[in-house]
Amino acid sequence: MQSERDAKDRQLDAHRVPLDDRTMTTDQGSPVDDTDNSLKAGTRGPTLMEDFHFREKITRFDHERIPERVVHARGAGAYGVFELYEPLGDLTSAAFLNDTSVKTPTFVRFSTVAGSRGSADTVRDVRGFATKFYTTQGNFDIVGNNFPVFFIQDGIKFPDFVHAVKPEPHNEIPQAQSAHDTFWDFVQLQPESLHMIMWLMSDRAIPRSFRMMQGFGVHTFRLVNAAGQGTFVKWHWRPVLGTYSLVWDEVLRVQGNDPDFNRRDLWEAIERGAYPEYELCVQLVPESREHDFDFDLLDATKIIPEEQVPLRPIGKMTLNRNPQNFFAETEQVAFHTANLVPGVDFTNDPLLQARNFSYLDTQLLRLGGPNFPQIPVNRPVNEVRNDQRDGFHQHQIHESRTSYAPNSISGGCPAARDGYQHYQEKVEGTKIRMRSPSFQDHYSQATLFWNSMAGWEKRHIVEAFLFELGHVERRPIKEGVVRHLGAIHPDLAGRVAEGLGLPVPIPGQVHTNASPALSMTNQPRSVATRKIAILVADGTDAAAVSALRQALEGQGAVCEVVAPHEGAVGGLQVDRQLSAAGSVLYDAVVAADGGALASVGRAQFFVLEAFRHGKAIGAVGSGRQLLEAARVPGQDGVIVGDDIASAFADAVAAHRFYDRDITGIPA
Repeated sequence: MQSERDAKDRQLDAHRVPLDDRTMTTDQGSPVDDTDNSLKAGTRGPTLMEDFHFREKITRFDHERIPERVVHARGAGAYGVFELYEPLGDLTSAAFLNDTSVKTPTFVRFSTVAGSRGSADTVRDVRGFATKFYTTQGNFDIVGNNFPVFFIQDGIKFPDFVHAVKPEPHNEIPQAQSAHDTFWDFVQLQPESLHMIMWLMSDRAIPRSFRMMQGFGVHTFRLVNAAGQGTFVKWHWRPVLGTYSLVWDEVLRVQGNDPDFNRRDLWEAIERGAYPEYELCVQLVPESREHDFDFDLLDATKIIPEEQVPLRPIGKMTLNRNPQNFFAETEQVAFHTANLVPGVDFTNDPLLQARNFSYLDTQLLRLGGPNFPQIPVNRPVNEVRNDQRDGFHQHQIHESRTSYAPNSISGGCPAARDGYQHYQEKVEGTKIRMRSPSFQDHYSQATLFWNSMAGWEKRHIVEAFLFELGHVERRPIKEGVVRHLGAIHPDLAGRVAEGLGLPVPIPGQVHTNASPALSMTNQPRSVATRKIAILVADGTDAAAVSALRQALEGQGAVCEVVAPHEGAVGGLQVDRQLSAAGSVLYDAVVAADGGALASVGRAQFFVLEAFRHGKAIGAVGSGRQLLEAARVPGQDGVIVGDDIASAFADAVAAHRFYDRDITGIPA
């Protein structure tokens, strides 16, 4: 029998047509002429379902991993409520956006993108910010990120991007990092990713907390009112606490001290009643202005600068309850860009069109079949009625004798009426694999981002590029990236090239436009929810510490007493022993003792490290001696005295002092 099969295989081999080994084919062997653009009805039209190469490519990608998510595997979730500020009937017929008396339940999942479930929270990465609204008209999902743009313009490139950023296939290294050859090779060959890369190299990629992180819907969607009139919309989540980030050296140390840093922070804040709040804001563009910009609204690698279209706050979400079971809720929650309610619709953004196919396809595999909406965390609050039956994990017991429409046996029910109506838009064009010429500018908004940064933000971006490209082994890849940076800004390219020992690209002509809203410099300032370590030892003035702690906690700060040993120290209950703590787990530090701690190396390192990371440093009583022993200079944000509560709270609220001179300070 085996010999017969071998003979048949040889017969098939004889009929196989040899192809150049560099020619790409589908899984069925059909040569592929373009793997960068999905098939559309016109260059700006919707993606066509008959694009078999796109469907095969994205389907294979969606089914690569089980059971964890292929991307966004590492996450944390919370329940909340959304409250509307004012009815939006002139813009949309969506019920939850027209009734200010209703508190719409929500579930939010925050996540990293590149790493596995076991990776650390604080890696340099995009963060997912996905929100499910349980409305009376069904579930509505905003499936976004903490960046307003993405790496690619067309969803057919998504498998390529993810394969490039994931660990390299020969050794499964590095985990949850983009600092390796395959990712940067993709970047240097795919210049549409450059705007996103600027965000990724900025401090936006290392958020202080999910509670202090913006969220964006990324794509341009459409609101539709009862009269059928459409308005383009971009979704923004704006944290009430402001948008803040960690610093890179701090991130590296946090990963070792507490790999669950962000999810722990979210959980503990909700448990103690410090509920995270986010304003939902929109950018609205009338259809008559669709082509008024120097970019395409359908291009997911572009933003609408807030100076051109201001944000309009429309409501607030408060996260007020932690899940009871991580797997049942946070792990099994299923978001989908196509989970819409009447009054909200898509645009022809080719990345969004691909996501509308991909998310459902992924969830069918990951959650075991078509009945995953019956999982409690995915179940809508309104009753579900349809003729869809059976399948894996069917939990409903359907008593109706009919499972088809139309029918007369069940009185014609359920019937399709008064339901979701797609926005009526004229679509015409040649079937073609090509991107619209309006998608071709890959540098202007990357330059806009760079021009908008403060000096410390630019310095951190340069340092990020040097760290990332310093891990790339192939010199031509580094050179390719630096050439692209030259088209973004000569200063950026020059500083990175110098650090890498590469030739500085010939300066090109770049614009000087800026969008101040892109900088994190001007944020709401508050000490509320900030975590502060108070270093004490035997002999500490307990009364002074108690008074300071009461003053700070009265403003919403979270204080922990840190001492060389557990138990009680000088009448103060110790929250954490020094050997189990680290300055990177806190926003600020107070030295309340120096007599005993001045000679303790770990205590010296604690305050010095906090100083190097730009954090507020306080000293009361003999705590001055610890700062002196650690050689902490008296610069901005270092508050010393007997009554420091007010000044220290202001320093903590400032988040970081990025302009400190740390030259000569021991690392």
